[in-house]
Amino acid sequence: MLFKKSIRTIQRIWKQCQSSVDNGMSSLDVSLRLTGKVGRKWIGVDINQVKEISLCRRTNIRSLAFAMNMAKSTVFRRVKDGTLRPHSNSIKPQLTEGNKKEPAKRNSKNRTAGTMETKPIQSVTKDITRACLIEKVLPAIRAKWPASDSNNPIFLQQDNARPHIGNNDLEFIEAARQDGFDIRFNPNKNVDELVEAVERSFDEMKAKQLNHVFLTLQSCMIEVMKDSGGNNYKVPHLNKNGLEREENLPLQLHCDIDIVNKDLALLQQ
Repeated sequence: MLFKKSIRTIQRIWKQCQSSVDNGMSSLDVSLRLTGKVGRKWIGVDINQVKEISLCRRTNIRSLAFAMNMAKSTVFRRVKDGTLRPHSNSIKPQLTEGNKKEPAKRNSKNRTAGTMETKPIQSVTKDITRACLIEKVLPAIRAKWPASDSNNPIFLQQDNARPHIGNNDLEFIEAARQDGFDIRFNPNKNVDELVEAVERSFDEMKAKQLNHVFLTLQSCMIEVMKDSGGNNYKVPHLNKNGLEREENLPLQLHCDIDIVNKDLALLQQ
């Protein structure tokens, strides 16, 4: 790479030089033939539209591009040129591997003294439990929970371990209500009450509703396969209630063999 240019650029210049020689020109013309505005059309991003998208739907370039109905490459270019600025959660500092490890104090059969190794937390306190919930559990829920269902209460279950925080912990409540979510602790205080609540929910769940859920799950799995394992798809509307009234509601969905073969070939690469 003497001139730090692509091989196509060098080939184009070489061809123009040969053409100039063949035409008997005294000087070689290698100027660009294009005139006016040329190149890729610049696609802008509406910052106000980005602000209106909830944080849980723009946790990365792929999710933001899907929410804005734009190509991932376009969003990536706007990040590179500074139009969009990536942001890290201020309550979740990005630790390096060096911050997470410490040197071993003595030799052992597994490593020599001074070798960097990850150390477990020796004593789990309420502060550590609270930090784990706020910095890891809550962001994971907000990132993965369907936006259409974010207004409904989401219950977390703790057991009776002493380091667990109380249901009225103000710091947790403040973090749990961010971005319009309503995340709470389950008021059940022991395993027996939890089992009772699960059994009651199971009894109240109708077989018809479960069948609808699994059909939707199958349709989403097919869409994922169509996208070669990606998640850039919309949940298909199957008109399950109408099909059920006509007694044509299937128990399972058919996936085209071409889609299956395509994904199998992708997995073998």
